[in-house]
Amino acid sequence: RLEEFLKKKVDLELSTLPDFEERVIDFSEVEQLMNSINTIPAPCAPVINPQAPNAATGTSLRVCWGLFSDDTVECYQLCYKPVSNEPCSDEQTEHMLKVKETYCTITNLLPNTQYEFCVSALNASGISPPSERAVYVTAPSPPTIKSKKIRSCENAALVCWESRDINPVDSYTVEL
Repeated sequence: RLEEFLKKKVDLELSTLPDFEERVIDFSEVEQLMNSINTIPAPCAPVINPQAPNAATGTSLRVCWGLFSDDTVECYQLCYKPVSNEPCSDEQTEHMLKVKETYCTITNLLPNTQYEFCVSALNASGISPPSERAVYVTAPSPPTIKSKKIRSCENAALVCWESRDINPVDSYTVEL
């Protein structure tokens, strides 16, 4: 029977013509939904750490921060400027650095000077709000000993020095 069936000529003509070419399907809603699934949100604001002990020299500061969320971050934008009481001075120019890590050592700073820092996180979706501002201070310059004013006797010595810093120094340590 199968052999007889296969020998027969079968007419496969359709009685109606297919109408595929005129149909337009709108995929815009599906495309929007797919795009929203693939987008990552802009990161949250990082948190700048307070200045750590021994994180400063006379001309450099090591600034650290953290991101307390699971946000995707490509890099950070660190902004800083010297703290000044003078309105709109040239020294108040804000500097900006792009950094991959959650820390940065800034060099070529002035001794015994306060600097204000803030940091933002960046990814493909945008930039986070800036962190709260933190103030860091560089170490004072070593004082200059006035060798012509040194006096000594059997039980005492008088040593005089002067600070080269513009801002007042809190205290000095003298080692014998």
